[in-house]
Amino acid sequence: MLPEWTQRYSRKYLAKDMVAGATLAAVAIPEVLGYTSISQTPLATGLYTIIFPTMVFALFCSSRMLVVGADSATAALMAAGLLGLTSANLTPYSKEWVAYTSMVALVTAVLLLIARVLNLGFLGDFLSASVLIGFLTGIGIQVFTGQIPDLLGIPKATGNWFEQQRAWITSLGDIQWPAAAFAGATILIIVGFKKLVPRVPGALIAVVVLTGISAATDAASHGVAVVGAVPAGFPPVGLPQGFSLSEAFSVLGIAVSCLVLIIAQSAATGRSFAMKHGDKVDINRDIVGLSGANLAAGFTGTFVVNGSPTKTQILEEQRGRSQVANLTMSIIALVFTLFFTSSLANMPKAVLAGIVFLIGVGLIDALGLRAIYRKRQSEYWIALMTCVVVFAIGVEQGIILAIVVSLLDIIRRQYHPASFVVSETADGHPVYSEAEAGAQSEPVLQQSLITYGYPKHFDPAMTFGTLEEAIAGFRTSAPS
Repeated sequence: MLPEWTQRYSRKYLAKDMVAGATLAAVAIPEVLGYTSISQTPLATGLYTIIFPTMVFALFCSSRMLVVGADSATAALMAAGLLGLTSANLTPYSKEWVAYTSMVALVTAVLLLIARVLNLGFLGDFLSASVLIGFLTGIGIQVFTGQIPDLLGIPKATGNWFEQQRAWITSLGDIQWPAAAFAGATILIIVGFKKLVPRVPGALIAVVVLTGISAATDAASHGVAVVGAVPAGFPPVGLPQGFSLSEAFSVLGIAVSCLVLIIAQSAATGRSFAMKHGDKVDINRDIVGLSGANLAAGFTGTFVVNGSPTKTQILEEQRGRSQVANLTMSIIALVFTLFFTSSLANMPKAVLAGIVFLIGVGLIDALGLRAIYRKRQSEYWIALMTCVVVFAIGVEQGIILAIVVSLLDIIRRQYHPASFVVSETADGHPVYSEAEAGAQSEPVLQQSLITYGYPKHFDPAMTFGTLEEAIAGFRTSAPS
């Protein structure tokens, strides 16, 4: 019953893990506060996402490094889906809205458990790397543009993405300069610390310093919007109130979209960090942990959680080696929630907007899109189309398109396979070159192809003549 990561745990990691967990808490607390502006829930719900959900995941997962908590992509997907529930007539930040976000978490938890029972971890493969880059880039554009009104201290508009951009552009004459100054200072502090002192959490410094300045200067009396009182105390425990079974079914579509994104993002993050450290990761075991984490989120009054690439990267940078670091972060977050939330009352909303603005910008993977364009332009246009649909039409529609386009791309490759000669670089990375007369794959790679089902009479020393002559040995699909 013990988590798999505990079987290989050494006491020598304990001190490092606790220090890494404390640093992670310093970064994660202001970050999850910012995510509440994406999920459109009260500030306290952000803190709740890194308490019991993180603890439950740590107790059931396989991954040593993966950090689970609030995530910008799933928060945006959930909020967009709830805004589309016209039958519910929900108002963001209301008690009913929070109840619906918790119900989405509970339904997602049930779907994740079903996915584990049916061994559906492969669902994460439905989003190819290029489509996932396009999807997250679209989320990033939606997130950072959504923060511009709060950065400038002007009211947010309703309507589609284009109408919202038109609204703030035409309202530039109404900028609240004190709020804009707080937002600009937040961005400068975070970027400055990231460039000059990357080990110091710039977001925490920005929150502490600028909240102090706001309190000392009574910024609220000068027109600067502040977050106000944040309730302290233990997270509420229990089922969301006022729900019937039919209303639970109304969020099923949102939960299915969250399911696919959670499996895809968490699997990709868990695998990549496990490979860096030579660890093995059981994706299906992690799905159990993610199901438990979302169950905990639904029962403690908060919204859906996911594996976080940014928090996991921070944990690695701080040399954390296990879920002990994440448990440390959760305990610190719980203590902060119980006793210190009153310190947030004078924090300007523009400071939160600056934090989330940079989170959104960080999701935009321009280098990844450029690399896709150089390697395969057809996938670049697919990624770009996914990106535009996400921010211009909707996140839920974007993820549906991403799945459909990924499947169609797989079918296209199977019907039109490309021929390549396989070689390796000095550091062991595969290189795929066009098949030409006289070209030859490296013998070890040829032998691998034979082992996995190519004709036994195939001669590893042969060279290509015509394409037809090469079909017997080297006809493979391009790497996904």
